[in-house]
Amino acid sequence: MATGIRDKVAILGMGCSKFGERWDREADDLIVEAFEEGLKDAGIDRNQINAAWFSTAIEEVHVGKSGVPLAVALRLPYIPVTRVENYCASGTESFRGAVYAVASGAADIALALGVEKLKDTGYGGLPQRNRGVLQSMHWANLSAPGSFAQLASAYQTKHGVKREELKRAMAQISVKSHDNGAKNPKAHLQKRIDIDTVLNAPMVADPLGLFDCCGVSDGSACAIVTTPEIARSLGKKDLVTVKALQLSVSNGVESSHNSWDGSYFMTTRKASERAYKEAGISNPREQISMFECHDCFSITELVTMEDLYLSKEGGAWKDVLDGMYNADGKIPCQIDGGLKCFGHPIGASGLRMLYEMYGQILGRAGPRQLKNPVFGMTHNLGGFPHQNVSSVAIVGRQDA
Repeated sequence: MATGIRDKVAILGMGCSKFGERWDREADDLIVEAFEEGLKDAGIDRNQINAAWFSTAIEEVHVGKSGVPLAVALRLPYIPVTRVENYCASGTESFRGAVYAVASGAADIALALGVEKLKDTGYGGLPQRNRGVLQSMHWANLSAPGSFAQLASAYQTKHGVKREELKRAMAQISVKSHDNGAKNPKAHLQKRIDIDTVLNAPMVADPLGLFDCCGVSDGSACAIVTTPEIARSLGKKDLVTVKALQLSVSNGVESSHNSWDGSYFMTTRKASERAYKEAGISNPREQISMFECHDCFSITELVTMEDLYLSKEGGAWKDVLDGMYNADGKIPCQIDGGLKCFGHPIGASGLRMLYEMYGQILGRAGPRQLKNPVFGMTHNLGGFPHQNVSSVAIVGRQDA
């Protein structure tokens, strides 16, 4: 019977490029930027890596969908490289491949690396035409802001929240993330904002204004993983281990009939329930030290706080306004600035989130450093509210 991967895999090293409008760099350059930091952090030679997983979502980044671009960019030693894509959970999907390879004994040391060069493609978060079984999922007039604005309306209606209260809570989410991002030299946006600026910004899709939406950027991040035993043999002392890694994919029920009311994400609830069980966490509100969730829009973050069982259903907006998720709050959220300040280079985002959790646990976060974090959680949500994929990863000190 499956027992999960808790503490079977340690993070040996991580790297993250500067995120932003990297017009002067190719995707290969960003791959190398993240990898060189990760390799130095791991303290190994690239020839010690047995297998790699490569995440990128937009076809224009590289010709074809193989692992060849990663192997060529890094001159990997003819090892297996698997290219993966799973909507906005692509980065975490690559991490899952590397972690499972080590946990199974198929590899001693494995690499997960994600990259996206969105600015060069002209990508603006607009709908793309799909083929096959998902062709009915997209319509010409469907946009990400419009779709997630409906999430806000459903949440507001279900829980009887006044529009002004919800707007202020959403604004506080953006203000909080910008406060954190201002302390992060790798973030795309490093400027604080105030609530009035958010509330008075141009409307994108009611009730989502300009500052309720994350931007488009370029970036790369990576993780090198191994067993705790190998990590210690390489001289590592303070280990960050993987406590849980779960993925949930919609089966289409949400868009098939009205049993789903549009106010929450079933996939996130399923993934988080499984992750907590795998990690041995019974009370996430008390045990999770910090987390990064998929804040493509401020309303997405607010709803996710409930779907991760950190806030009571219908109560996240109150917790936000009470400061629960601020840097000095009970459970800091987006302590590095989140998608709101990094943008969302799709293939890299999940790994970028883990990079912050890893750095925080090791005490490397500089002016953002939290006091004595134990468990860090990351969450990705890909697709649209009515059909999506969610991933939840939990990392922590080995002895936690």
